[in-house]
Amino acid sequence: MTQSRIVLITGATDGLGRALAHRLAADGDTALLLHGRDQARLDATAAAVHEAHGVRPRTFRADLADLAQVRALAAAVREATDRLDVLVNNAGVGGGEPDGRDRRVSEDGYELRFAVNYLAGFLLTHELLPLLRASAPARVVNVASLGQQDIDFDDVMLERHYDGMRAYCQSKLAQISSTVELAERIPADEVTFNSLHPATFMPTKMVLQEIGHSIDSLETGVEATRRLVVDPKLAGVSGRFYDRQREAKALKQAYDKQARAELYRLSLKLVGLPQE
Repeated sequence: MTQSRIVLITGATDGLGRALAHRLAADGDTALLLHGRDQARLDATAAAVHEAHGVRPRTFRADLADLAQVRALAAAVREATDRLDVLVNNAGVGGGEPDGRDRRVSEDGYELRFAVNYLAGFLLTHELLPLLRASAPARVVNVASLGQQDIDFDDVMLERHYDGMRAYCQSKLAQISSTVELAERIPADEVTFNSLHPATFMPTKMVLQEIGHSIDSLETGVEATRRLVVDPKLAGVSGRFYDRQREAKALKQAYDKQARAELYRLSLKLVGLPQE
């Protein structure tokens, strides 16, 4: 690959991920690595991007509700490229339909939204960190939300009084907290870590099936996310949270060192990584 930027987007077959793939392909200087859980939809997305922009993305299939498949995804990416400039952790499960409002568990027995929205990206980031650091300066962009809920460390898997939206909001707070933690652990001249609320109720399948209407356009979310991927002004900027394109603050717990450390230790344990 001779393009100047190599970008991996998870959840790239629908909504924001698919639209971001098209937008980055239109820039003309990006090689795309696209993840999805359905190979037919991955093939269709890659074909559409190629037809529209002349860029042929590489595709990687994995179900992020299974940590073994997350590890296999990382291994496949490492096999496919010796460089990775940007990882966009975009794949996720909403607070309700089409993934249901009842409490469900992942292949590993973890609450589904915490597993897919947070743990999968946490593990994928760690598995690809050596490649990202070797590609310095690299970036990790976590697609989070303004919908946030403090993590209940006495009931992280929400076995009591389950609510899908609460689970979603807790998983997003975990994403942001981890972003801040990794920004403190990894030098910003090697890899930067930032998260964002790309837009409010974009017209994606997840939003339309659960909410029934949209507020912001998909383009609003795409441009906000693309900015964190490509904007040279953000070189060396790490540990920030953005509401669309404006810097914002997440819930206080995301900046609490003790809470972040507890989440980090727990996350390493849950995904089977050694304690640091």
